[in-house]
Amino acid sequence: TTDKIIPSSKEWKATWNNQIIARSKNTIIVEGNTYFPPESVQMEYLKSTDYHTTCKWKGVASYYSLIVDDKENENAAWYYPEPKPEATIIKHYVAFYKGISVEEEN
Repeated sequence: TTDKIIPSSKEWKATWNNQIIARSKNTIIVEGNTYFPPESVQMEYLKSTDYHTTCKWKGVASYYSLIVDDKENENAAWYYPEPKPEATIIKHYVAFYKGISVEEEN
């Protein structure tokens, strides 16, 4: 499964509702999802939720909702607070979906 983990040296950004939520040159691509280091995420736009999912090899994911300008995107970001051993490299890294634009910077 470690062949599914690809560190990226390119700059990536995550945007939603005209707001940059995260930007980093130290992302990690896992199964096509871009994971941002926690220090690169604008946490003031994220709110923890009680939602969880389980991945066989990464472990239990916790979720955030995004809130920008009074709009909420529920459970649109996730992270692994205690990943399984094969996925420790992405511990606390945040990934986005549900309409959040994640793209390389030019």
